[in-house]
Amino acid sequence: MSRMTDVPKRLLLGRALRSDKLSETLLPKRIALPVFASDPLSSVAYAPGEVLLVLSVAGVSAYHFSPWIAVAVVVLMFTVVASYRQNVRAYPSGGGDYEVATTNLGRRAGLTVASALLVDYVLTVAVSISSGVENLGSAIPFVVENKTLCAVGVIVLLTLMNLRGVRESGKLFAIPTYCFVIGVFGLLLWGVVRGVLFGDEMRAPTADFEIHSEQSGLAGFALAFLLLRAFSSGCAALTGVEAISNGVPAFRKPKSKNAATTLAMMGVLAVTMFCGIIGLALATDVKMAENPAKDLLDNGHPVGSDYTQNPVISQVAAAVFGDGSIPFVFLAAATALVLFLAANTAYNGFPLLGSILAQDRYLPRQLHTRGDRLAFSNGIVLLSGAAAILVAVYEADSTRLIQLYIVGVFVSFTLSQTGMVRHWNRLLTTETDPARRRHMHRSRAINTFGAFFTGLVLVVVLVTKFTHGAWVSLLGMALFYGLMTAIRRHYDSVSEELAAEDPGERTVRPSRVHSLVLVSKIHKPTLRALSYARLMRSDHLEAVTVNVDHAETEALRRQWDERGIDIPLTILDSPYREISKPVTEYVKRLRKEQPRDVVSVFIPEYVVGHWYEHVLHNQSALRLKGRLLFTPGVMVTSVPYQLESSELAKKRARRREDWNAPGSVRRGPVKQQGKQSSAGLTKPREK
Repeated sequence: MSRMTDVPKRLLLGRALRSDKLSETLLPKRIALPVFASDPLSSVAYAPGEVLLVLSVAGVSAYHFSPWIAVAVVVLMFTVVASYRQNVRAYPSGGGDYEVATTNLGRRAGLTVASALLVDYVLTVAVSISSGVENLGSAIPFVVENKTLCAVGVIVLLTLMNLRGVRESGKLFAIPTYCFVIGVFGLLLWGVVRGVLFGDEMRAPTADFEIHSEQSGLAGFALAFLLLRAFSSGCAALTGVEAISNGVPAFRKPKSKNAATTLAMMGVLAVTMFCGIIGLALATDVKMAENPAKDLLDNGHPVGSDYTQNPVISQVAAAVFGDGSIPFVFLAAATALVLFLAANTAYNGFPLLGSILAQDRYLPRQLHTRGDRLAFSNGIVLLSGAAAILVAVYEADSTRLIQLYIVGVFVSFTLSQTGMVRHWNRLLTTETDPARRRHMHRSRAINTFGAFFTGLVLVVVLVTKFTHGAWVSLLGMALFYGLMTAIRRHYDSVSEELAAEDPGERTVRPSRVHSLVLVSKIHKPTLRALSYARLMRSDHLEAVTVNVDHAETEALRRQWDERGIDIPLTILDSPYREISKPVTEYVKRLRKEQPRDVVSVFIPEYVVGHWYEHVLHNQSALRLKGRLLFTPGVMVTSVPYQLESSELAKKRARRREDWNAPGSVRRGPVKQQGKQSSAGLTKPREK
């Protein structure tokens, strides 16, 4: 079985890496950018459309507010990027927002941030992949007809790619991410050249449509609420910014400097593309509607349910490049692919955060373990499973999923920046160097403005999105918080219970050891167990059998006397033909009669060589051990007896030691004439 599973594992994931090879998996900035920033970069494919969709409620006349909303998003983006540049320099260990909040605001604030980030990472995968499936579905009908299945399939593919390791997945993701960035900047540049220099009229496919406004003539509070809702939807462009602060350990040295530089590069690229798409959408007269079948009018008539509303970026590309042209197809393919790969931000952030939380005993310890490829495999699998469930529940509908989005990320933004303000306040009380104090004052001012601005946005998001689905995110955060608190309480309880006593304190030792050897018949495993039990030099030793079949029990008693075995045989009656219950009741009775005695139970077991043979043997022993483990003062010892099939299994295992799975060993060069080295390899001849 081991060999059968080893082959596909090595083919899919590659050869296992030694722990001392971890430094070779660290990322340079050119790879770290697509690995950690693919989410905010790809958000320009749907964030501008979300802004226009909300504004369409008030009709086309409300579109002229979109540049001001874009400006507000840009200011927020630069504020968050500047704030997180302080974070990665002050806390380069990779704890990110969780570490900042825990250190400066306390355990509860840290758990709140961790809960928010875990929920947001799961939503990042679900939203990005669902949006990518919808973009791809506009060209391939099969994808639209099987959205949920295709989305789950993409999640499985991304899981396999990330299980191969951060560095290898980064190389795979770098090319499409950079292609997308090049395609968008080419779109913006060519759009400016055509519109400004050539004076061409560029019109989107929906330019001649009209929008049936649900609420016309909005003013006052209603208009302000609409603009705030549009702004909160545009803030989707900021998701994933915090992943860099959580992923600082994955950068090459100097880690903090490289992470800060990558943050700045990401911010500049994201805001430029976001503003450019908004500007070209207005210039090409793009029309979007939340319910296009009824609210988009062609010559005064609704376009109907057969109409497919393409994303803003696709409509702008059709207007600038020409529908179906090579640049249009290139950008459409790069957009669909990068939306799939945007989930990689979560695949790098979630496992790292899960590892830190597991180290702090808030999540199962298995999440702290690295897999064969030095990635946090258990965290990757857990993220994939949660995202797949969410995609299945919401049927891969990005419009419904995006309403759950960005609540968690702004919770972490706000608490993290508040924690950084307290961090600088604490350092300023002891720092005396004027230059360093000026730097701290500047950093504190940046984090203070960041905390205020992101806190304000958090309130806006909660107010405008709560009834549209944001409550689901809050519920998820509460569940994560409760789960992590319960896990920590359990680990603390177990640690306190297992703590070694003070060497100076007197410990109470058991007065005697009462040993029992379970017997079903007299054969080699039974005789071995009896011999081993004698070596333990117990105060009292007896053999125990359960009377299930009277004839077999009498035959066992007769053989026992004929062999002259000098260990007393105790027979337990079982009128209901049970085996484990009479034994456990007998053991409990011994413990009750002599509470200071320890009862040691020896169980003979067969060792077999095939997995299917386990079904045929040792079932009674497993059940009995399971019940005895919950009885205090009882020690259970398995006495193995190797069957012939187990010996054959050993031989097969030794043969496997000389076999190498595909991908686990690189083939050496062709042997050259001359002496070989002691290792059996030859050096290739130099040309």
